Amino acid sequence: MNSRERVRAALSHREPDRVPIDLGGTPVTGISAVAYARLKEYLGLDGDPVRVADILLQLAEVEEPVRRRFGVDVIGLPVLEPLPGVRNTRWKPWRLPDGAPALISADFEPEVTPQGDLLIRAADGSISHWMAAGTYHFVPRDAPLADATLADLERWEPPRLSEEELDFLHRSARRLSEETEYAIVGWFGGSLFEGAQFARGWVRWLIDLKRNPDFAAALVAKLAQAAREDLERYLDAVGEYVDVVGFGDDFGTQQGLQISPEVYRRLFQPYHRELYGLVHTRTRARVFLHSCGSVYDLLPDLIAAGVDILNPVQTSAAKMEPERLKREFGDRLVFWGGGCDVQGLLPRASPEEVEADVRYRLSVFAPGGGYVFAPIHDIQHDVPPANIAAMYDAARRWSP
Repeated sequence: MNSRERVRAALSHREPDRVPIDLGGTPVTGISAVAYARLKEYLGLDGDPVRVADILLQLAEVEEPVRRRFGVDVIGLPVLEPLPGVRNTRWKPWRLPDGAPALISADFEPEVTPQGDLLIRAADGSISHWMAAGTYHFVPRDAPLADATLADLERWEPPRLSEEELDFLHRSARRLSEETEYAIVGWFGGSLFEGAQFARGWVRWLIDLKRNPDFAAALVAKLAQAAREDLERYLDAVGEYVDVVGFGDDFGTQQGLQISPEVYRRLFQPYHRELYGLVHTRTRARVFLHSCGSVYDLLPDLIAAGVDILNPVQTSAAKMEPERLKREFGDRLVFWGGGCDVQGLLPRASPEEVEADVRYRLSVFAPGGGYVFAPIHDIQHDVPPANIAAMYDAARRWSP
């Protein structure tokens, strides 16, 4: 099997010749640029400095020699503008937080505070994202709708896909389809719950759900309308080429859901059915949902909405034990992730312990197909390169 065939078999709940592997195919299965630079040095892979392709998350652009070294089967569509007005077409020297040399978009000019913090300002002058000195990625800061009324909401427009971005995605998807044998993932995003959190502010958004339901419903409706219109254009551009369309909505915490299943069914599921249904009716692609934390209690509703693939499969969260997930949902969900415990083990364990953890997880998730190997979310800056190599080597060595 080639990589595309291998992934397609797994997505159809058939056992491929080995478990498919993902590294860098999505913004939620990527690797910190700091960790990637150290990994390249560890592997003896010389060449150009690391490219920081995802500016907010500070993720590296995974290169072909690394994909070949680890048997990676998935490739993601590159984006033209990781931030408004910032294009990944020209590169300039950059220093990673640990001082290592890298490259970043020549258009990226963050504001630097006297303390060494990096700030990204929105068009209105507010600070949209912030990376404090000594940290390794940006986080949202000033919510654009923090003090908005319903009248303000009517005038507000969510960020939209430009025609130039769609043309770039179309050309990239066609090239990858024709020139490679990788399975192709198109990351659409389409966040509704998480989009509302970022627009309103996390605390205020949760208060809205309880005390300001009209505003909450109107905000979700506005986000859903923009997502539906953009998804139709997105599928026009890349739908014939991609194997997976990625969405993100973090509903879980370490101990349970952020909202009840009843709130999900009332406020979000109708829109999810429509969005995911567009993918199913207009393409052969599968719907990939990234939803962190303990989402066990929501899985029947997500499946009913049209989710085919669950990520990151955070097995350290409540009720998310691998055996339980595979037993109860393995015939209806593809698990993409869950391949190593990134919270407690991957940054601190020995390579031998990492290999044992991967071997155990493969023994649970891989039988019968329906599994794509990836760690639980992005590989962070503090993961030793020996552990990264041990994890991916074990995924091939112990693949059923």
